[in-house]
Amino acid sequence: MKKNLLLLPLILSLPICVFSQASAYADRLSITKEIRTAEEGFAYEEFRRGVQAFYRGTFNEAILQFEKALTYTPTDSRILDWMGKAYYYSGLEGIALQEWEKAKNNGYGGILLENKIRIVAERRFTLEENGMEDVYTESGSYPGTYNGNLIYTEPVSILPNGNGTFWVLAYGSNQLLLFNVNGTVIDRITGPLNGFDHPLDMIRLSSGKILLTETLGNRLSVLSKNGRFEKYIGSKGRGNGSFIGPQYVAEDFRGNIYATDYGNRRVVVFDKEGNALFVFGTSSKNFSGLKGPTGIAVLGDSVYVADDVKGCIYEFDLAGNFIRNLVLEGTFRRPESLKVWTDRLVVCDSNKVISVNTHTGETFENMNMGNAPSRITCAIPDVNGNVLVSDFKANEVYVMARMQELVGGLFVQIERVNAKNFPDVQLDVKVESLKRNPIVGLKEANFYITEDRRPVNKLKFLGAASENTYCDVTVIIDRSLSDSPLSDSMVETAVKSVAEGMDGKGTLRILSAGLLPVVEFTGNPKDVRNFNASALKTKKSSVVPLDLAFRLAVNDLINAGKKRAVVFVTHGNVTEHSFERYSLSQTVAYMNNNSVMCSSIFLSRENVSEETEYIMKNTKGKSYYVFREEGLASLVEDLLDISQGNYSFSYVSTLPTNFGENFLPVEIESYLMNRSGRDEGGYFSPLK
Repeated sequence: MKKNLLLLPLILSLPICVFSQASAYADRLSITKEIRTAEEGFAYEEFRRGVQAFYRGTFNEAILQFEKALTYTPTDSRILDWMGKAYYYSGLEGIALQEWEKAKNNGYGGILLENKIRIVAERRFTLEENGMEDVYTESGSYPGTYNGNLIYTEPVSILPNGNGTFWVLAYGSNQLLLFNVNGTVIDRITGPLNGFDHPLDMIRLSSGKILLTETLGNRLSVLSKNGRFEKYIGSKGRGNGSFIGPQYVAEDFRGNIYATDYGNRRVVVFDKEGNALFVFGTSSKNFSGLKGPTGIAVLGDSVYVADDVKGCIYEFDLAGNFIRNLVLEGTFRRPESLKVWTDRLVVCDSNKVISVNTHTGETFENMNMGNAPSRITCAIPDVNGNVLVSDFKANEVYVMARMQELVGGLFVQIERVNAKNFPDVQLDVKVESLKRNPIVGLKEANFYITEDRRPVNKLKFLGAASENTYCDVTVIIDRSLSDSPLSDSMVETAVKSVAEGMDGKGTLRILSAGLLPVVEFTGNPKDVRNFNASALKTKKSSVVPLDLAFRLAVNDLINAGKKRAVVFVTHGNVTEHSFERYSLSQTVAYMNNNSVMCSSIFLSRENVSEETEYIMKNTKGKSYYVFREEGLASLVEDLLDISQGNYSFSYVSTLPTNFGENFLPVEIESYLMNRSGRDEGGYFSPLK
């Protein structure tokens, strides 16, 4: 009797297992089922052509093929799903959602399709980041010990890198450690021969080098971008250029360095070479003086200094003149580091992280570590949209994410499958957060790839687009009418600056936007040294449909390098009907969905249109004035620094192709900390 009772749970579970296996088998059969009618045969052939056109990046052709397929089988859910994909990558997200809804209503796609519909629908209207006006919760952590082994002690500062890695400065163990996104230490630095002496804060200088403070060493240390020691700045003392317990550092747009000097109750300023300039923050006619200067940040023409005795933040100008109390004294318990995010300051205050609006002084509590022993010393946004937080007392580094993104997971998309050398297959995927933020720094261990639910053979991680050192660029020259006699000269300056910044790498395209957009040049950037704006084929026009120009530019970039960008050269204003055929939101979606960023070079400081600002802001681009003081040399570098969550893999397929007739399914899952995402797709091998 006891034996029978022991077998009962196993017997009860058998129907469930059999049903699950049968269901999965039925799903597989439906993918490669035998064609039974002429209509299904014609639809299948058009569908195959549509999939191939999709992977060539010719989305309009793919849409036409899928439409033809649907004339034979109007309710085929798989074709509707792929039609939605083609519309999505064409920037027509509203129509894509309609097609996906039809497939969902047919019972197709399950939770995966429902999740895709929800994500795309929500972020159509939330392209802009809300900065720090969100509540964050723990997504993961990197403790100071692992399996009883010490990794670091007393983390005090964090410095994210553009490739997803980040530096952690350990006060207790006098170390600088480099972590990847999975929490693995990939470099460990102890400084020069005499080592670091209780380092407290670090920043990245405009030169790319790392600057850190050594509190007990009473000095600043300049390190290479790889963390190797180069030189000291400052020394112990009370004179100009000296410290007693330097705390936190910041840099302004000129390269001047600002360091809080806790022992002397002031701020010490150096030029970019490390020469002492002046000090400020002592008592004056209209300011009582700093009592406990800790965190410091520079935003625009203002210097913000936290005071842990007064519990507030003071605002000064770049010359050290007191301007105002940004927040009232007593607002904070023990403010420490200040970091900048857009127009806000991120403040660490005991066990809380608080953001402060620099215009109004309004505060918002983003994180609260509760009643556990905690001393937050640094909170800084990383390239993946998280906030990295160092907890001095808990001896831990936290990864904090927005609650809605932690619950919603990652948005994973199979962008391209190249099977021309079948059974060798190459797979390109994109991983984003729910707010379009690319997820950077993932490795092979963060992905699981299957074909027809079976792990693929000989999987190789080919690399990430964020590691690419060149960028393909299309320059759009606005040919709207302008009375400026310097227009041609300024356009030539802009184009030549972009070409020079590309340093002979990648492909440069020049497109003139007149009544109809025209491609003027395609080739090596070095071949436009003698570019002459007066030789442009397109005449100036009072009507310039910019939507067509941007669309043509993106069309040419879809099959370009993994890092690709549009540079819009314009006086700033737009003509009537500029976005009549394709709306601004559709234009931006077309660029974002195909990983194309946009920056602008303005030939005038006036009349910057809202349309141009909208495109740049929502594609992570920047604006530059053609005659700005520092020149345009950094434009291409800025484009290269924009993060991208694109990854490539190769593997060997073992699926039967039926001479190229079978649709071969492929699935991918991506994991990072407590977040994950999944996508399913498929492809056809070459016909034989």
